[in-house]
Amino acid sequence: MKRRDWLQLLGVSTLGASLPAWAQPPATMQSKSKGSFSLDGTRLRFYHPDIKQAFQTVVIADTHLFRDDERGIPYQSYSGRMANAYNQTQHYLTGEATNPEKSLAAALNLAADKKAALVALIGDIVSFPSEAAVDFVLDKMKTAGLPYVYTAGNHDWHYEGMPGSLSSLRSEWIQKRLLPLYQQQNPLMQVTELQGVRIVILDNSNYQITTEQLQFFKQQLQYGQPVVLMVHIPLYAPGRSVGFGCGHPEWNAKSDKNFELERRERWPETGHTTATMDFHHTVFNAPNMLGVIAGHIHRPSLDIINGIPQVVSEANARGACLEVEFIPTS
Repeated sequence: MKRRDWLQLLGVSTLGASLPAWAQPPATMQSKSKGSFSLDGTRLRFYHPDIKQAFQTVVIADTHLFRDDERGIPYQSYSGRMANAYNQTQHYLTGEATNPEKSLAAALNLAADKKAALVALIGDIVSFPSEAAVDFVLDKMKTAGLPYVYTAGNHDWHYEGMPGSLSSLRSEWIQKRLLPLYQQQNPLMQVTELQGVRIVILDNSNYQITTEQLQFFKQQLQYGQPVVLMVHIPLYAPGRSVGFGCGHPEWNAKSDKNFELERRERWPETGHTTATMDFHHTVFNAPNMLGVIAGHIHRPSLDIINGIPQVVSEANARGACLEVEFIPTS
């Protein structure tokens, strides 16, 4: 495979002249040991002997910014419901009135105070892909001056009622509106290496995983480094509802209860793709997985599958974010 093709597959920008050491094609390696974790409210800690030095990240999901202006007038028949969904919210801790703009600003201030090595925006940062909302997020990230990654949620690219499949609409509105948020990274799959930890970000905002994403994820595991996966939609956990997770065995057209409300394509009759189910199995059977972080459901949750934790963040629209610390152990 040519270097440029390989880089594009891994979501690494090919604009620079040199190839970073962490992006070199890996030889298969074995993880030395499993890590551990702790969770206190919105503070998540991962521990592993292969973490070179302690660092912090802040994860933001489900901000649901609703900004729009005259540029959005042609799309108002598609944006009306979500334009009014989160204008005012209540803070998840205090119950006081707040809104998505205040909540995003507070999360970024927290990241700055913590000297976060990375801010991860993991979907539904905007309620629909208006130029005004995307411009607002870009301006906030530029002002914050913090390194960040972004992946889309199912609302970021969705104008409700617009004809088209989930995959085609995602591709269309990523290209038309969301592309600057990716900072020249591959919108469907990216990786960031920090202090020996591989943070893998995949777009599963149409509830599915592609064959290319599956291959990409398996390649990341081959490095043998501890891996954290960040996605918008949580992965299926036993006992959870169909709407909870990507990879649920009963996810199909018959179990899709919200397609009329959200005015979107119904889930397929045949359910998940083989790649999606293989991905789910791979994630929760990988010896070097530290954990999975997700959003989407607007309430915090923790599941532990084969010893691997999946932590879902409360919605940033209600003032929440996850403080994620990575701590080396001897």
